[in-house]
Amino acid sequence: MILELAVGDAYGAGFEYVEESKVRKFNNLKSYHKHPKHDVGNGKYTDDTQMSLAIAELLIGRVDWTPLNIANKFVEVFKRDPRKGYAGRFYEFLQKVKSGKEFLDKIHPDSDKSGAAMRAGPIGFIRNTQEVIRYATIQARLTHDTPSGIDSAVASALISHYFLYNLGDKKDLGRFLESHVNGDWDKSWYGEVGSKGYMSVNAAVTAIKECNSISEILKKCVDFTGDVDTVATIALAGASCSREINQDLPQNLINGLENEVYGRDYIIGLDKKLKLKFK
Repeated sequence: MILELAVGDAYGAGFEYVEESKVRKFNNLKSYHKHPKHDVGNGKYTDDTQMSLAIAELLIGRVDWTPLNIANKFVEVFKRDPRKGYAGRFYEFLQKVKSGKEFLDKIHPDSDKSGAAMRAGPIGFIRNTQEVIRYATIQARLTHDTPSGIDSAVASALISHYFLYNLGDKKDLGRFLESHVNGDWDKSWYGEVGSKGYMSVNAAVTAIKECNSISEILKKCVDFTGDVDTVATIALAGASCSREINQDLPQNLINGLENEVYGRDYIIGLDKKLKLKFK
């Protein structure tokens, strides 16, 4: 799961809010692309993956799922590997805070954007559906303590949970989400994806339902235009767990994913630990 969402994030990063003509020309899965304005792309993942790593590491560890422990982990993973891709003010915030306690004391968790949803995929490994909802809600409230921010995070976590534990066919994914969390999750998404959390989750669900292979899903996510790295992160986290979806992620994108200390090999190892923990 983490490998696939990291590839989706890194590939999508080169197309985030890029003009539609360039998306149509270059979105062919043949290579990563450097973003025309920002120093991301070319196989480097962004905050979507880095915060997903934090969530995954906490799930594997032997610590309680508390706001302080989650905040400590968010600060830890950023400090060990500072990288661009975060929203500007949140990036500056993470640079300044020195601990999870300071994070909680100074954060203003009033966002309804996609930050809590983009990192929620690994929570789907938890076997009990109600616990998935509880864990996703707790982590969302640290930064996105709004109805929409929380609902989109819960829905994102439930996507991977649905497929990991074979709770239904992919055509019924939206209806499953609607039975557990507020939102029009079964409604198809069209056009550009904005910054709100529900938008990225809706688009991700649409891509999963309409495509039969993970490569098609990745291309579809980017074709939406807009906040496509987040859409791809959420969609590929879930799609990688589905038995209905052909797992044909292009090898050139896997090979091209960054492989520094917390890059491809580390991510593959983390995936193995998650599967072992929750087998």
